[in-house]
Amino acid sequence: MSIETKTHGHLMASESAEALDVFCRAATQEVDAGGLAKAKVIFTIARGSSDAAANILSYEMMRELSVPVTSLPPSVFSLGKGVSMDGFGALVISQSGASDDLVRAAKGARANGASVVAITNQPDSAVEAVSEITVPIGAGPELAVPATKTVIGSVAAGMALLGGIVPDYAARTAASVAGLKDTSTTHPRAKALQAALLRARNVYVIGRDTGHGAAIEVALKLKECCALHAEAYSASEVLHGPLQLATNPLMVLILDTGSDHIQDSLDQAEARFKSVGCDVHRISPADIGVSDLIPAAAAAVLLGVMYPIILNTALALGLDPDAPETLTKVTQTT
Repeated sequence: MSIETKTHGHLMASESAEALDVFCRAATQEVDAGGLAKAKVIFTIARGSSDAAANILSYEMMRELSVPVTSLPPSVFSLGKGVSMDGFGALVISQSGASDDLVRAAKGARANGASVVAITNQPDSAVEAVSEITVPIGAGPELAVPATKTVIGSVAAGMALLGGIVPDYAARTAASVAGLKDTSTTHPRAKALQAALLRARNVYVIGRDTGHGAAIEVALKLKECCALHAEAYSASEVLHGPLQLATNPLMVLILDTGSDHIQDSLDQAEARFKSVGCDVHRISPADIGVSDLIPAAAAAVLLGVMYPIILNTALALGLDPDAPETLTKVTQTT
């Protein structure tokens, strides 16, 4: 009897291929935002890829709700005595819902007066048990160490949460989802982008607005899957001190969500890096025939485009992106 041998990267390949379907389902679910709808300030609590998703959502929530949305380190509660959260909201994002520091942070935030909402892919998780409301990602099992469909699903779940507060946003989300039906995330320049990554020793991933969170996630995946040094920057911040690194060989990947208000900033960054001889590449949802997406949806699509490119780059380097040597699926931190 033969034993089927699974190839490296098969888990990440199959899971990332499901990502847009997960997005479309999670983004259009009906969500009761509870006390978060009246929060004067919203703090996101997350780590790793979940924190990148939180960054994407923070821009979207600030634009729609006109309240500050920013990251709160879990260690404020897991190591410290905590802070007063009266009148505030806490959005905890954890694919597994099992990281002890996030559980303690959710519990501490709620005990200190916050309305706590969790986004997680694991039903009946420890994070869910200490949260007021849970918004499910509903991605099904994710076995590869690098999270893909649950990251895109986290963004979608956050969009559904925002739609529960702003009905017009729910309608715009539904329109974006309709525009993504049967969309292929294969980029027409995928081979050129992969070749550029294989040549690169250092990579800047640049975005603006929700594209900044996408850049953080892409840079993380390049480290995680390809052992490639990559840093994420806002298109505005990168033109300060970080621009000096362009005096060494540098690949620059610009993630363009297509939003009108960020074009001047991205254009300026692109021109500056090209002027000093960097290997500059810019991608947008329009490259795969998708347009008129709300910014968070566009950021999620850019992740869907980049995951297969990162996967194939890792395989070309002889690495197994399903199981990076130093990493585990659930990271326990304090």
